Amino acid sequence: MNKLIKDVQVYTEKGILNNHHVLIEDGVIKHISNELIEADESVDGEGHHLIPGFIDGHIHGAGGADVMDGTVDAIEEISRTIVKEGVTSFVPTTITSKHEDIERVLKTAANDQYQGRAEILGLHIEGPFVEKKKAGAQPKEYIVKPDVELMKKWVALANHRIKTVTLAPELDDEGELIRYLVEQDVNVSAGHTDANSSEIRKAVSRGVHQMTHLCNAMNGIHHRDVGAVGTAMLLDELKSELIADRIHVGDDMLQLIYKTIGPDRLILITDAMRAKGMPDGTYSLGGQDVTVENGKATLDDGTLAGSVLTMDQACRNMMKVAGASFEECIQMASVNPAKQLGVFDRKGSITIGKEADLVLVDSNFNVQKKLLQGCFV
Repeated sequence: MNKLIKDVQVYTEKGILNNHHVLIEDGVIKHISNELIEADESVDGEGHHLIPGFIDGHIHGAGGADVMDGTVDAIEEISRTIVKEGVTSFVPTTITSKHEDIERVLKTAANDQYQGRAEILGLHIEGPFVEKKKAGAQPKEYIVKPDVELMKKWVALANHRIKTVTLAPELDDEGELIRYLVEQDVNVSAGHTDANSSEIRKAVSRGVHQMTHLCNAMNGIHHRDVGAVGTAMLLDELKSELIADRIHVGDDMLQLIYKTIGPDRLILITDAMRAKGMPDGTYSLGGQDVTVENGKATLDDGTLAGSVLTMDQACRNMMKVAGASFEECIQMASVNPAKQLGVFDRKGSITIGKEADLVLVDSNFNVQKKLLQGCFV
């Protein structure tokens, strides 16, 4: 059975096609045309924007559930919740914890049998190989030195589905762990790090090509050492995650990052925790109480502890604050994460032959309809 989405502005790899129609068959984009095509089912897009589904490469929880709950129910609740904001695939992200807790998550979230929900693209291991001085909301008592043998065990437990590992590269003295991860086609990201500019450059030479939630839990710019943040601005090899909630990064810094790094190297993430989509109150993250009030999630000492940001709101913030265009937001929220996670051959853009993970939005990214592999949800 095929399906036709009529009368939409289609954001393709080659540009915007106005008043076009998109034919979907067996969950795949089959045809894009300005002429009506016969189909078993037709849906009127009412002139809305048809964009590739958002991909969230760094998320801890949503809808009252957390990845570290380590259950199928928790993963499914997160999957259901984030579809509402236009996220069609995501990477469940761990937090520094006891090894047995992380390993339980690896076994559970590596399951690829979740259907009718946002697709799990793999796993993001954030910690425990991080710097205690830059721990942020990562529980310090479980932070350990980089350990190749431990990571080999985790790669096997996760059935080789680990996509990203966040670590403090300066702690990997000889670069042994970084090199192993690169050999496994894992996206290595520098985060929760006390590295200076030269140490970040060394990490890049070893295979680190991403910064985790840029500006947060790393050294900022100083006029004698531009730190991790300044190095991310300077090196074309580095992509940077960005939490554009206007809390983790102030408005002026959002503008500076956008102007210096640009939409081709920025990856919008939410870094959301279980309170996303829930009322204000007290929630848990890594065994710690987190107070959520007016969109801000903090530990008792005021440390930021994830976010309750949605991807559609991140796009609105980038347009309003940084001056990003509609197309550039798609680049940062769909195209770039797909490329960084190695799935651009099937996701992240609208082109014939790719999976029909699509979202209908208005001109302000308000979500109207969502399709997961061609099925409305």
